[in-house]
Amino acid sequence: MPEPIIEIKDLTKDYEGKRAVDHLNLNINKGEIFGLLGPNGAGKTTVILMLLGLSEPTGGSIKISGYDSTTEPLKVKKITGYLPDQVGFYENRTGLENLLYTARLNGISGKRAYESAEKLLDIVGLREAKYKKTGIYSKGMKQRLGLADVLIKEPEIIILDEPTIGIDPKGINEFLDLIRKLSKDKGITVLLSSHLLHQVQKICDRVGLFVDGRLLAEGNIDEMAEKLFNNKEIAIKAQVSNITQDLIDDLKKIEGIRKVSYSGDWLIIKSIENVTPAIAKSIIAKGGSLYQLSYEKYGLDEIYQYYFEGGVRHD
Repeated sequence: MPEPIIEIKDLTKDYEGKRAVDHLNLNINKGEIFGLLGPNGAGKTTVILMLLGLSEPTGGSIKISGYDSTTEPLKVKKITGYLPDQVGFYENRTGLENLLYTARLNGISGKRAYESAEKLLDIVGLREAKYKKTGIYSKGMKQRLGLADVLIKEPEIIILDEPTIGIDPKGINEFLDLIRKLSKDKGITVLLSSHLLHQVQKICDRVGLFVDGRLLAEGNIDEMAEKLFNNKEIAIKAQVSNITQDLIDDLKKIEGIRKVSYSGDWLIIKSIENVTPAIAKSIIAKGGSLYQLSYEKYGLDEIYQYYFEGGVRHD
């Protein structure tokens, strides 16, 4: 059984009569990357502030590695690192100097602090910039330094709140790949808050869809897609050298296939399940050469549209 390191029970937060978080129940397992996905204003940052003990809930409870975020906030902060969308550093100091300062604030000093800072700057790809003042760093470089800053105290958990805003596409991919590698290599639990689907899908083990303070769905992306679209037809396309009526008739006999048509050398097949192995076998058996075979796979974009299409929630 997976071991939960973050346990949220009936978490509620009201602001001046408005409910920002509505009875949130969620467990995040040790070592996994969990994506909290939702539009801006959904309440994601409010949840993060309560997780870190920076805001007190109206109701419910949060346990981080067994510590209560409300009554034991200092213990929670000691094992948790937080990277917001805007990272601030002393701009007249170098990247290395900023890291050494953070290390001292966390009780790490001397040789250990210097070695740790040097190692982290290397890991996040800032070795060549460590002696440059952070005032001239790009947004992507500052986020990388922010990640090193978070990791200097060796946290069990890191929380990232919209961490890639303002970074160019290449920098985003490199940053996300780095997060993924750090999580897997060091066993760090990651909570990634974002409104950007492709970023969440790229690195997260599980996802929670969050809107208007409520968790509408959560789980593994493939499992969620299978549950939602279990009886929905998928499109399978095959490029074949010799399409004959005999082949089409044979394909129609495969269980699950609802319709077979073709255009040029492409077969277009509608099926209620992925039957690509049986299709390939039939094509070869009928003397055809198979050049390409693909099927429509439902992912996070389709799941998101299912819940939010037209701005209507499908409860």
